Amino acid sequence: MHHFDYKDGVLHAEDVSIPEIARAVGTPFYCYSSATLRRHYQVFAGAFKKSQTLVCFSIKSNSNLAVIRTLAREGAGADIVSAGELHRALKAGVAPEKIVFSGVGKTRDELSFALRTGILQFNVESRAELEALNDVATELGTRAPISFRVNPDVDAATHEKISTGKKENKFGILWEEAHAAFDRAATLPGIKIVGIDVHIGSQITNLDPFSRAFQKVIDLIKELRAKGHTITNVDLGGGLGINYKAGNEPPPHPGEYAQMIETLMQGLDVRLLFEPGRMIVGNAGILVSQVIYRKTGANKTFVIADAAMNDLVRPTLYDAHHDIIPVQDPGSDTCVERVDVVGPVCESGDAFAKDRDLPPLAEGELMAILSAGAYGAVQSNTYNSRLLVPEVLVEGDRFAVIRPRPSYEDLLALDRMAPWLT
Repeated sequence: MHHFDYKDGVLHAEDVSIPEIARAVGTPFYCYSSATLRRHYQVFAGAFKKSQTLVCFSIKSNSNLAVIRTLAREGAGADIVSAGELHRALKAGVAPEKIVFSGVGKTRDELSFALRTGILQFNVESRAELEALNDVATELGTRAPISFRVNPDVDAATHEKISTGKKENKFGILWEEAHAAFDRAATLPGIKIVGIDVHIGSQITNLDPFSRAFQKVIDLIKELRAKGHTITNVDLGGGLGINYKAGNEPPPHPGEYAQMIETLMQGLDVRLLFEPGRMIVGNAGILVSQVIYRKTGANKTFVIADAAMNDLVRPTLYDAHHDIIPVQDPGSDTCVERVDVVGPVCESGDAFAKDRDLPPLAEGELMAILSAGAYGAVQSNTYNSRLLVPEVLVEGDRFAVIRPRPSYEDLLALDRMAPWLT
């Protein structure tokens, strides 16, 4: 469910028309719906009625401070993968005791900062990280609360670039080494074992991989407890997919996901942690772009937009599908045409859709690229010296710019001239 709909023939975000925002901020721009963010969080968190849970929003999916604060006010914690994301979570008002730190390459400076901040737990992903964290914690005179992220070698049946739970992936402790890792951690003075963590991938649309991975984790918990290890937190990661294409079979509802988990975890007496990102913010955002030109090639018709792969890289990076609709309602009886929707960047890969049947999009017309709230603005860049696009948050009949478009002076000011060239 989302709050982007046609009203009086014009696409609106909640009660604000998209053309009104375009006139105020120019194109392209990202637009997020507060009502959708809240609704998706509430549906996910509310699905777990029988368990003690903490939902930690995955900041890597959308790191805008206003988005994080909107969710923090609903009770969300934060899943972070860098010191920068920790700064963002704290600035947005997330309590340190609701923050978990994931990622395979935490530096000693990052570990120190997170320890001094007092976060809930570190999801440790290697023996080397464990030793480094112990050293840092000992130097600070404290103990680091840890969960080991274990790799269950389960195929999530998702895109290879977002699969994280197979043994050839870089994430987590190898399953065969889990016992030895916990045993070693128990001997270290700067470490306090609090739990176990698993995350097998992103955009998963079938519950079976989750079930197989979680059952393995349950069996491991029982074995570890039998050896005397304390396991109070079970972090089950994120990964629940969304529907990017109208007409596709919808992914499992959070209620189905929760029922499966609570059945598996029955009697285990643990606190459940989750790290959803895409499921909460993916369909809460759109990228709005204007058609610059139409171009007819030898075999194709190109619709050239003012947004590009540097603004939304998912179609180029993951061959991802995003539905595209005109901002002006074309009506149900409008004929479609087969086009490629492309951007201005000097790369053949700069395309949002290829051989897509769409209503005619004329020069100067606005279009919306849907389901762009996750891994959109966070992965944007300034390739071809293009300016980062604004981000806008809508609340009812109001909207605010939550990341302004920089100027070219701002862009150039990031560089410094070597003294011998001045």
